[in-house]
Amino acid sequence: MIVEMRTYTLKPGSTKQFEANFEKGLTVRLPLSRLGAFWHTEVGTLNQVIHLWPYKDVAERDSVRQAAYKLPGWPPDIRPFVEEMESKILIPAPFCPPLSDRNVGPLFEISTFTYSLGSMPLVIESWGEKIEARAEMSPLVGAWRTEIGALNQWIHIWGYRDAAERQDIRSQAMAKGIWPPKLHPDARIMRQESILAMPSSFSPIR
Repeated sequence: MIVEMRTYTLKPGSTKQFEANFEKGLTVRLPLSRLGAFWHTEVGTLNQVIHLWPYKDVAERDSVRQAAYKLPGWPPDIRPFVEEMESKILIPAPFCPPLSDRNVGPLFEISTFTYSLGSMPLVIESWGEKIEARAEMSPLVGAWRTEIGALNQWIHIWGYRDAAERQDIRSQAMAKGIWPPKLHPDARIMRQESILAMPSSFSPIR
């Protein structure tokens, strides 16, 4: 299983119309493969939409995309709104839940940590030791490592009711020693980024 994570940076003020046009196109696109999730940013880098597409493998992704381009109405009418596009292929961690329809938000924290070269197995091992207790405090949407695109990245997404619950849970997790996991000395964090996002009206994960 792989997940394609697509991030589009939009012209300011265009997110609502972008999502409306994107939703129209989904009527012809979804019979080919399902949408995992779709969010727009609220805090952090603004004017962005992030969508996740699960596939069996890269070959299925390529086949589906080739078929999609032959469909009338796909790609949807979004080009006038898009300033930048980024795509990453993600590999789920062993403890990553499947991208299924879930009501676990509506606030989602999407974090991207860049680690030192070759340390991803150590990161996954450290997380695996603590993730069960942490996921009992708030739902884990997913945890993946990058395979194609920017490398050595660890992307994890958590759902919360609101910003107050997020802050409360993070404080409790630290106070109880549940989180964050203790990393191996060879797994150094080089960069950390985090955004807060809200689901679109058509997102399967809300």
